[in-house]
Amino acid sequence: MTHHTSDYFRDHQEVVKASLDVLAPVAEAAGRALVASLSAGGKVLCFGNGGSSSQASHMAGELTGRFNKMRMSLPALSLSADAGTVTCIANDFGYEVVFERQIEAFAQKGDIALALTTSGKSQSVIRGLKAAHSRGAVSIALTGKQGLIGADADHLLSVPSDVTAHIQEVHLMLIHLWCVEIDRAFAPGASGAD
Repeated sequence: MTHHTSDYFRDHQEVVKASLDVLAPVAEAAGRALVASLSAGGKVLCFGNGGSSSQASHMAGELTGRFNKMRMSLPALSLSADAGTVTCIANDFGYEVVFERQIEAFAQKGDIALALTTSGKSQSVIRGLKAAHSRGAVSIALTGKQGLIGADADHLLSVPSDVTAHIQEVHLMLIHLWCVEIDRAFAPGASGAD
């Protein structure tokens, strides 16, 4: 077991280092876009499937609740969190449009569409990104090394790995990085860890 543990942690560290080397500039630009949108009264619409759905909900929760510092609640939604909406759209229109329909309903110019897909090819996510573009929302996509297949994003962060677990671990680090930046912007003097 110890051998497997050390291998897993070593592999994780290698993906984190490679991610830092290639993703730092775009991660910083995406963080600035998030702060700019929220500062202008925009909202963040987060979406993904499976584990990525959980991370989308995590991001929305950190914004509407709090991360490290006490600050105002910020507008964010996880588009997979409402089971009634998700199952209604999936049943009536097909699962591939479950995020597209919600983006069409909620996204406005200048909002952020934060999409997570480890494979880069989930049709529900791809269609959601296309809808975000048509609505004038700024798109941020977190993917694995394949990038996006069938869509574009204003800020594309492709983790240099094809191991789903390591991709998701870096996605969570990026979400937390952005939450730190948002805390600094909206609660610069507030108490809490920095």
